[in-house]
Formats: sequence, structure tokens, C-alpha cells
Amino acid sequence: MPTLRRLGVFGGTFDPIHLGHLAAADEVRHALGLDEVVFVPAHAQPLKPAPVASPEHRLAMTRLAVEGDAGFSVSTVDLDRGGATYTVDTLADLTALHPDAELTFIAGADAVATLDRWKDPERLMTLARFVGVTRPGHEAPDPGRGVQVVDVPGVAVSSTEVRRRVSVGAPIRYLVPDAVVEYIDRHRLYLGGNA
Repeated sequence: MPTLRRLGVFGGTFDPIHLGHLAAADEVRHALGLDEVVFVPAHAQPLKPAPVASPEHRLAMTRLAVEGDAGFSVSTVDLDRGGATYTVDTLADLTALHPDAELTFIAGADAVATLDRWKDPERLMTLARFVGVTRPGHEAPDPGRGVQVVDVPGVAVSSTEVRRRVSVGAPIRYLVPDAVVEYIDRHRLYLGGNA
């Protein structure tokens, strides 16, 4: 019987993707022996404010950020579906696309601590195992329900902070990949809502 591929699934708005996202994905990939981590930009997350940049821009930045890393890829399942992005739908779609894979969903430890409030939590637990990643400077709540926690080395950056810095003309180099810095500059993203 062939062994299942071990596929990490990292969903988020990635508005924009930053080095903290990449470090977390790489740490989980290494810690759990995953074959690959798939980044899945959300169309719209029901528990978060609407993204600032368009889906097309967020997808392009995510692709640029993972380019050249054979252990990372990007899926458009949530963007293709449109509407509100629910993890249960993401995982069902990826299970159908990758029947040969065992899925591990990666999210912030604070987010997976609220797993019981996500859409269809019982089904979620049948579709994937869940890993919560810690963020430097944040106390990790107990995620419960057999969720594993992986400590990520200190890359204390957030998409909110990156957007704020762009809006006031502060540098973002070394917070996001160089190709993403260039993309943000070229498309004049985060300069007052013209994303």
C-alpha cells in the first residue's frame, strides 16, 4: 500500500504575505516532516475584516513569496470558489484534489483555540489534523482537542503592521520577501485603499 503524502495547508488572507508566514510554514514542515506546504489565499474570511488588496494582488504576492522553494506551493481553491472562505470547504476541496494526501491545517495558535466555533468543527477534525503556530510576543492559548502546537522562531511581523508601514512610507524590506516589496511598490498597494 503506497504511503500518503503529508501535505500542510496554510490558509490566510496574506494581505500581504510576510516572512513570518514563510518562517511558520517552514518550521511546521520541518517539525512534522511534511512533504509540502500549500498556501491557500482566502477569498474573504468571515471572522476577519475584508482584505485591503484584491484577490488577484494577494494571489500574485503569495506566488512570488514561495517561488523557488520546492517545498511550498499555492492553491487557488478558495479564490476560485469565491464568497466567504470556510476552512471546512477548503479542506474538502483539497481532499478531492489530493486524495493521496494526509492534510495538516496550519493556523495561529490563537485561531485554532477557537476551533469549536468554526463552521462544522466535527467534520473539520475528520478532514485534517490541526497545528497551531505560536507568534513571538503572544501567549499561546491551549488549543485543546488534540491540536499540536509548534513554536516558531522570532519573526514578529504582521500583515497589519506591513500595511501600516507602507501607508506612512516606512520601509518593509526584511519584513516581506524582496519580490513582494517590489510588487507592492509597482502596484502602489496599501497607499490609502487603492489596492
